Amino acid sequence: MKFTFDLVGVSPVWQFFHHQQQSLQKPQPQAIEYLSTHKCTLDALLECVEPVPIKWGWNTEQVIDTVVQFWLNNSETINYWKVRLTDAGNDNILVARLADITALQAEFESLLGKN
Repeated sequence: MKFTFDLVGVSPVWQFFHHQQQSLQKPQPQAIEYLSTHKCTLDALLECVEPVPIKWGWNTEQVIDTVVQFWLNNSETINYWKVRLTDAGNDNILVARLADITALQAEFESLLGKN
């Protein structure tokens, strides 16, 4: 199984919470998780990723490696979001997406009406 990890934006805490509540009310056949943290650090991201493999039955080492590889290979993206998070203020969080690549591809195809 292959995974993808990406930083997708900065959001007000209440808006992210609302999105997560709506997601809980829908059936979740897709293995896609949106995670949040107040800090843009590798430690903070790993901490919020930690419970996800258990939920989906994923290989924990492979998931952690995906996040670490993202961190090592995307310094410009990380710095961009670090600045955006700082500029946004304390009532905002960094949002990241962790997904099984196949599930994410299916999600994008459904959004494009290709299913």
